[in-house]
Amino acid sequence: MRLEKITPRNHQAALALSVRPDQEDLVEPVVRSLAEAYVFPEHAWPRLIYDGSRLVGFVMAFFDIPWDHDRKADDLRSGLWRLNIAADAQGSGYGRFAVEAVADEIRARGGTRAYVTWSPRTDGPQGFYLRLGFRPTGEQSGGETVGVLDLRGSGAHG
Repeated sequence: MRLEKITPRNHQAALALSVRPDQEDLVEPVVRSLAEAYVFPEHAWPRLIYDGSRLVGFVMAFFDIPWDHDRKADDLRSGLWRLNIAADAQGSGYGRFAVEAVADEIRARGGTRAYVTWSPRTDGPQGFYLRLGFRPTGEQSGGETVGVLDLRGSGAHG
């Protein structure tokens, strides 16, 4: 498995990537993520997930975004912004690989925590993130649960 930047060569395949129909309301399509990455290039880190030559997913991290929850100007956060695993590729470890890659990139940039948000509904991704070591912070963002992963220990590799 590997991550690749989005390029003129692979962007059409990225745009065609789709999750399962029952997950479409849980994550934005890749086209929206790429638009946000274009608007926020200093914060966004979009990558495609490949297994050999097969495109299996999309991940986008964010770095050093000011967190306004408690109005703390010095509270900059980094974490997982989007994760889209192709419908026919789910359950094969690609999501875990992507989260670990984001955690590694945050560590490489000197970060000690990774954040993510998820829909609190029963069939949402909460179980996936909890299994990777994320813990709810008690905060909400846009109606979603905020989770944090401590990267000083075993991180997402645990």
